[in-house]
Amino acid sequence: MKERTNEEWLAALRGPRSEEALRDLRAVLVRGLKVAFAGRVRGLEESAEDFAQDALIRILDNLDSFRGDSRFTTWARKVAVRVALTELRRKRWRDVSLQEMISRYEEAGREPATLADPSSPERQVTRKMMVERLRRFMADELTDRQQEAMIVMMFQGMPGGEAARRLGTTRSALYKLLHDGRKKLRKRMEAEGLSPREVLESIGEG
Repeated sequence: MKERTNEEWLAALRGPRSEEALRDLRAVLVRGLKVAFAGRVRGLEESAEDFAQDALIRILDNLDSFRGDSRFTTWARKVAVRVALTELRRKRWRDVSLQEMISRYEEAGREPATLADPSSPERQVTRKMMVERLRRFMADELTDRQQEAMIVMMFQGMPGGEAARRLGTTRSALYKLLHDGRKKLRKRMEAEGLSPREVLESIGEG
């Protein structure tokens, strides 16, 4: 794998030909996850691949938040571990059908279960408002397929490999759906005067 400085990682991932950097970063994340969860997660080989794919999406969406206080790969591995820990806590999808997940999301006035907030009432109100705005943005801006991908992964917490299987697609194609969908949402948020990072943090996804 090619050695890169922090600046080179950022430039490569933001560039028009980012495939090599994404492939290298994925390998870094998989190795880091295997070390972090060795002996603690059943089926770690496949899980690490799923967690790394999910973490790549989070990392790409939050490149602007990297301040250079550590090596980029160290920061990225921390993001991946946090994503993995979150996914390991989200097991409800195993016993719920895809249609049931989507139906739950579509129920009027119901906040997605994985975004439930045990903190202060003020934060709960803020989160609910942000979730409703995000739901509206999704309905306005995304294709049906992009909405399905967002619902099962972002709102219902289904890991990437399982989501791809249930949606009848590949992990790469699912990643493109999510990546394109998030770009649309980011553009809409900015047009509404909202910071994408602020929205994600307010709903607990930052």
